[in-house]
Amino acid sequence: MNRFSNYQLLVLALAASASAAVLPADWQNEQHFDVPAPGLTKLSLPIETLDKARPALEDLRLYDATGSEVPFLIEHPLPANKITQTAKSFQFSLNPTTTIIIVETGLPQPMDALTLETPASSFIKSVQIEGSADGKVWQALTQGQSIFRQRGGASQLRLAFGAGLWPWLRLTVDDRRAEPIPFSGARVHAAAVEVVPSEAVTVSISERHESPGETRLTLNLGAANLHIATLQIETAEPLFTREVTLAVSQIAEDSIREQPVGQGTIYRLASEGQPPSGTTTLTLENQVRSRELLLLIKNMDSPPLPIAAVRAERRPVYLVFFARQAGAYRLLTGNNRCPVPRYDLAAMGANLKTAVVLPARVSAVSGNPSYRPPDVLPGVQEEGAALDVSLWRFRKAVKAARPGTQQLELDLDVLSRAESAFQDLRLMRAGKQLPYILDRTSISRALVPVVTAVKDAKDPKLSRWGLKLSRPALPITRLTCRARTPLFQRNLALWEEITDERGQKFRRSLGQALWIQTPGSTNKEFSLLVDAPLQTDTLFLETPNGDNSPIMLENLQVFYPATRVLFKAKPEDEIFLLYGNSRATAPRYDLSLVASELLTADKTPASLAPEEPLKKSWRSEGQTPGKGGLLLWGSLALVVVVLLVLISRLLPKSSNPSS
Repeated sequence: MNRFSNYQLLVLALAASASAAVLPADWQNEQHFDVPAPGLTKLSLPIETLDKARPALEDLRLYDATGSEVPFLIEHPLPANKITQTAKSFQFSLNPTTTIIIVETGLPQPMDALTLETPASSFIKSVQIEGSADGKVWQALTQGQSIFRQRGGASQLRLAFGAGLWPWLRLTVDDRRAEPIPFSGARVHAAAVEVVPSEAVTVSISERHESPGETRLTLNLGAANLHIATLQIETAEPLFTREVTLAVSQIAEDSIREQPVGQGTIYRLASEGQPPSGTTTLTLENQVRSRELLLLIKNMDSPPLPIAAVRAERRPVYLVFFARQAGAYRLLTGNNRCPVPRYDLAAMGANLKTAVVLPARVSAVSGNPSYRPPDVLPGVQEEGAALDVSLWRFRKAVKAARPGTQQLELDLDVLSRAESAFQDLRLMRAGKQLPYILDRTSISRALVPVVTAVKDAKDPKLSRWGLKLSRPALPITRLTCRARTPLFQRNLALWEEITDERGQKFRRSLGQALWIQTPGSTNKEFSLLVDAPLQTDTLFLETPNGDNSPIMLENLQVFYPATRVLFKAKPEDEIFLLYGNSRATAPRYDLSLVASELLTADKTPASLAPEEPLKKSWRSEGQTPGKGGLLLWGSLALVVVVLLVLISRLLPKSSNPSS
C-alpha cells in the first residue's frame, strides 16, 4: 500500500513538473488548449491569436506539456484562381423588343458566370440566361438580372448563375424600356473546384463621415491580421448603385496614407415587370494588418445610403502539427525580434487534407509568466532627443484620456499656424520629443464662412461674394454651395488678395469651374476644387452675369481634410504640441518602435488645450533683443563709430582761404 502511494506521488510530481514547464522568456503572450489523443492535429487559430501575433505568424510557437517545442505547419485555405477566358464564339441579333446573344463558351469544365463586353456608356438592361448542351435544347438558368453602366463610372456586366457544364449559353436582353445597345463579346468564368471555408467576423462601425459626394466608414474588425474574404453592406434603400473602395492605413514617408486594397459596385435595381436584383457584397480576399478597414462609398449626386450594419467573412488559419501525446499544449505569441521558425515537415504536407479540425477550446490570451522584456537596442530609445524650442511660436497642452495609443486631431489653430506640410509639429514630454505618426485621412471637415456681397464699381454686371474664415492659411480643398436661381450657366472663379513685400496688392487664383443648372437637374449643389494653398482668411467668389440677372447663392461651405497625430501616452504624462516654426525640418523618428502598435491598436481620442504663445526669438520675429541682443547691437555700434573716425581721418582737410 505504501509502495503504491509512493508511485502515485511520483506520477503526480512528474505531471506537476511537466505542467509547470518554464516557457521561453522572449514571448509575451500565452494560450493553452487540450489535445484529447495523439496523432495529426489541426487547430483553427482564434482571431485573438492572430491579433497578438505578427502578420505572417513569424513569432508563433507551440509547446507541449513537457516544455518541448512542437514543429507545425500553417495552412491558409484560399480560393484558387479561377479560369477566365474569352468565349469561343459570340453572336447577337436584334428583335423588336429584345437582343438575343448566343455564346459558345469553349469551357470543358463547369462555369458559374459570364461577363458581357459593350462600348455603350450609359444603360440599364434586364437579362435572362439559358444553358444548353447542344445549342438546340435550352434550360432556364436565371432571369431578371440587371446589367448597367453609369456615366459616373459604376458598372455591372457580370452575370452569375448556378454552376454547370454549359457548352452553349443564350442571353435575352430586354430592350422594351430603352434603345438596344451593341455587344462586342463575352468572357466566361469557370466555377470554383473546391469550397473554401470561411467564418463570420463581428464588425462595428466606429466612425462615419459624410463628405461632398462620398461616405467614409471606419470598420472595426475586432482584431488585426485577418484575411477578409467578403464584406456585406446592409441597407434598406430600395434602388441604388454605388462605387465602393476598400482601403487600409499604411505607413509611407513617415506618415500614414490610405491605400486602396479593393473596389467594386453595390447596387439594387428593378427592371419593369421583374423583382429587384442586385448585390451588396464586396469581394476583398486580402489580409488586413490593422484592426480597421476603411469603406469609401462614392455617392456622386445621390444622397448617402442608410447603412444599418456591415458584415464580414474571413478565411480561417489552421495550425497543423503531430501530437506525440494527449494533454495540454501552449501557444506563444508576441516577439518582434525572433526569426521565422524552420521545421523539417515536408512529409507532413501531403497529409494536411486528411487532418480533421480539432474542436478544441483555446483559452483567452494571457501574459507569459516567464516573460522578460528585451533590452532596448543600443542607440535606440523609446523617446526622441531633446529639442531647442526657442524658434517655436505656439504650443498646446495635450490630454490623454486613457493609457495606450492616442489619436489627436489637429484643430483650426494648429492648421492655420503650422507649416503646410506639418514639418514643424513636435510632441514634447519632459523636455524630450515624443515620436508620432502623422495620419493624413480622407475625412473632410466643413466650415461655414461669413458671406457678404461685394459690389464692383467698375463692373456692375459682376457678382462677387466675400468669404471670411475664422483663421488665415487654412488647408481648404473644396467649396460647395447651392443656388435658388433655377436656370443659368456661369463660370465661377475663386481667388484671394495678397500683399507682397513692397505693399502692392495682387489677385491670386485659387480655382475656377463651370456651373450649369436647369430646372430638371437632379443635383443642385455646385462644387469647386481649391487647387492652391490659402494664405489669407478672406476669399472672393465671383462670376460675370453678362446680360442675365444675378444668381442667388445659399448654403456656402468650405472643406478641409482632417489630419491626425498618433502616439503612445498615459493620462499622467505632461505633453505639449509645438507648432509655428518656418525653419523646422520634418522629424525623423525610428518608426519601427511604434508603427505596428499604432496601426493595430485601438485608439483613444486625445484633446488639445487652448493655445499658448511661446517666447518669440527676436532674431526671427523682430522683437526687442535680450542681453545677447544688446551686446551684439553695442558691438555693431562701436564698429560703426570706429569706421566713421577712420573715414574722417582719411578725408583731406579743408585749407583756410587766403586773406
